[in-house]
Amino acid sequence: MIHKEFLWGGASAANQIEGAYLEGNKGLSNIDLLPYGEYRLPIARGVRKYSDVPEGLYYPSHEAIDFYHHYKEDIALLAEMGFKCFRFSIAWSRIFPTGLEDEPNEEGLLFYESVINELLRYNIEPIVTICHFDVPKGLMDEFGSWKSRRMIDRYEKYAVALFNRFKGKVKYWISFNEINMLLHKPFTAAGVTIDENEKRNQVIFTAAHHMLVASALATKRLREIDPDAQMGCMLAAGEYYPYSCAPEDVRVAQIANQETFFFIDVQARGEYPRWVIQKFEKENIHLNVTDEEIQLLKENTVDYISFSYYASRTSKANTEGVDTNTGNAAGGVVNPHLSRSEWGWMIDPIGFRITINSIWDRYQKPLFIVENGIGARDKVEVDGKIHDQYRIAYLSAHIRAFKEAIEEDGIPILGYTLWSAIDLVSSSEGQMEKRYGLIYVDKDDQGNGSLKRLKKDSFYWYKKVIETNGEELELDNFQK
Repeated sequence: MIHKEFLWGGASAANQIEGAYLEGNKGLSNIDLLPYGEYRLPIARGVRKYSDVPEGLYYPSHEAIDFYHHYKEDIALLAEMGFKCFRFSIAWSRIFPTGLEDEPNEEGLLFYESVINELLRYNIEPIVTICHFDVPKGLMDEFGSWKSRRMIDRYEKYAVALFNRFKGKVKYWISFNEINMLLHKPFTAAGVTIDENEKRNQVIFTAAHHMLVASALATKRLREIDPDAQMGCMLAAGEYYPYSCAPEDVRVAQIANQETFFFIDVQARGEYPRWVIQKFEKENIHLNVTDEEIQLLKENTVDYISFSYYASRTSKANTEGVDTNTGNAAGGVVNPHLSRSEWGWMIDPIGFRITINSIWDRYQKPLFIVENGIGARDKVEVDGKIHDQYRIAYLSAHIRAFKEAIEEDGIPILGYTLWSAIDLVSSSEGQMEKRYGLIYVDKDDQGNGSLKRLKKDSFYWYKKVIETNGEELELDNFQK
């Protein structure tokens, strides 16, 4: 059985829920510069500059679902579901509006202090991501974001301001959200744009090194400031399967899995894996790593591994004639043995258990599932109800899978924060209609709507799941 201290909850991100993008002295961030529509993906991938777009575009993060003004109402709904924890992120540019300031913005600190206090009032444990796809525009303009080693000191200043302010109130911190997404969407993940005269892998791995050193430094400072707290890393996870048992397919899947784990290898083991050092030599990539940084990485590994899981991935050496429309930034090919979501994502609960085992076998540190869910279109009935049985079916199957990992495989898992507690702006498409939440928010892809909150069927179902500590997962056995 799942232990009674297991942390059931949900997850979110500042840039996808808060809105109020210039209120409280907040500055602009990279995600505030990502428009809805055809320009979003090329900017996200770092191949088009955010400024190279026509005027009049819609920017979903500017209002999002206005959690900034609705947080008390929203947290009350989380408490009604019985949440034991809530994962959210802090917007860096709310604390240091340009990232270049010497002193933090008090209005930003007060907002998050109010959010944390409201959660604690309901005995909901805050799980705080320091940087969830969030870089102040000032640091992008001044330094080129994480291309520059100078970002490390700015991140340290930011993290230390949070640790000092929320000491004793936040037990679980996460340094960077889905840090490996830097490989796929460098602007979204890290505010990094790759210029025409730059070598992509040189830029990516330089930025990666600076982020990894910053994570280790934040871990070190957390232990100095609040030794009772824990620091986690965060992986966008999902096992790569070989498309067939052909050795060529097995090898490309192995390489893809190595690349996925690269960041966490450093954060959890404290050193670069040998294959990536070989890659640097082969591709003439130079990082200018110092002895002090090597020591910092070695001595400040994370306390736990957090990760997201939405789908497994499949690799094939020769993709000619094979469907590659997976809907996922991590790429791969369509797995013919699996069903798919409306947005093309594979649905693979067994893959969840496989992924959990792979992460545990590799690191043997406590795990924390901090994102898992399905994007779908929801219909509001005339009576205001939303019957999202497809979401319940997905979540139920995936909860069964991680329960098996706990109960049959003996893997220690700290908690589960599904994605998401409430409808929010989709990170990949910038949509509202691609809904993940247990709570519906009245808003469409063009930004129209009342922002009214409605409870979906999944709200009541998840309340029963939490009440029974994961024992009651059936679709029909819950009261609305």
